[in-house]
Amino acid sequence: MPATKNAQKKQFPLDALRTDGWFERIGEGIGSFQALCEIVGERFFAFSIIVGARITALTIDRRSPDQTLVDFVVGSVDTDGDLEPQRLTLADFRRRLVGALLVEEEKEAPAPERETDVEAIQLYIGVRYLLLAPLYGYSLTSLTIEPNERNEAELSVLHDGDPEKYELDGFRMRIRSHVREELDRVATGARSAIDLSKVAEAEACALRKEWPKVIALLGTWPAPLAIFLRTPEGQMLAPEARALIAKGLGLLGSACVHLGEIEQAEEVFRIGIQYAQEGMAAAELFRRLGEALLLNERPGEAIGPLRRALAFGGLPQEVLPPLARAFIKRGRYVAAFACLKDALASGAVEKDLADDIREVEGKLGPALTAWKARMLTVD
Repeated sequence: MPATKNAQKKQFPLDALRTDGWFERIGEGIGSFQALCEIVGERFFAFSIIVGARITALTIDRRSPDQTLVDFVVGSVDTDGDLEPQRLTLADFRRRLVGALLVEEEKEAPAPERETDVEAIQLYIGVRYLLLAPLYGYSLTSLTIEPNERNEAELSVLHDGDPEKYELDGFRMRIRSHVREELDRVATGARSAIDLSKVAEAEACALRKEWPKVIALLGTWPAPLAIFLRTPEGQMLAPEARALIAKGLGLLGSACVHLGEIEQAEEVFRIGIQYAQEGMAAAELFRRLGEALLLNERPGEAIGPLRRALAFGGLPQEVLPPLARAFIKRGRYVAAFACLKDALASGAVEKDLADDIREVEGKLGPALTAWKARMLTVD
């Protein structure tokens, strides 16, 4: 339908600008399209194309998907060699994309005069809105402009097949709202990953030493919990919920240790300690953290957490043996001997400590023998 000159309103059909299916058509030429949609999120991948952020590599973190690393460049493919590569976690990459899409245009494009001036109509509506609309089921059919001082514009669209009309500014706000909700939906999904009922199931798996199952149940916890702790809701969390979260993280960290992922275990234990805060739950996590550091050949760093485990009420027969081993690895044999002596007095099994006792006695030699003789001397 041609634009009518000298009439009160001008109407522009948008058939030539319709972008329905653009994302799917681009996907046909990208070999890794499906994988990128699954990892980044289908709409977020579309957002990246709209803002010109080209993903060059992904370092996937299966246990904490939000911590997946995204390498990307922003700009034209033709100038790839001149573009500065950037890296963000997936969560930050998504926030960057949404932030870029929510920034309003600083300069309003002039109203188009002719329906054949496709570029002018695109700029007037906004290219990003033309590309975002199909992602949310909108098919733009016509633009009507009333030629007054404000150039009031109205969009006619089909939304999931139903005809609707919007003021142009109102439509833009609606699309931005959809984009903002996309980020909120992902964040809500991350929070819903914290299902406290899974702790009992994970504990049963840990008793059966089914460590991969523990990770399958709780592996998505660390990233959202680290964020949640900084929110007002996280700060106001009830002690019972904190304790259960700490227990779950303790189980997850131990599973990581048994599967050889010591550094991941350390991170999990540290988050758990922040939730536990104090008491036996904190003592247990400090003990597990100390043992993980020992396994990672960092005995000096293990001493502090193990001492804190004792201070928070950890069982001496459980905490003192690994503390003794940390002292042995650091060459502090007198401190190691004192730990072993107290561990035995607390009920630790001597057979389990035999190797450590022999090593300490061998290092201290005659001095230890003389000390033992003095302790046995009766006045």
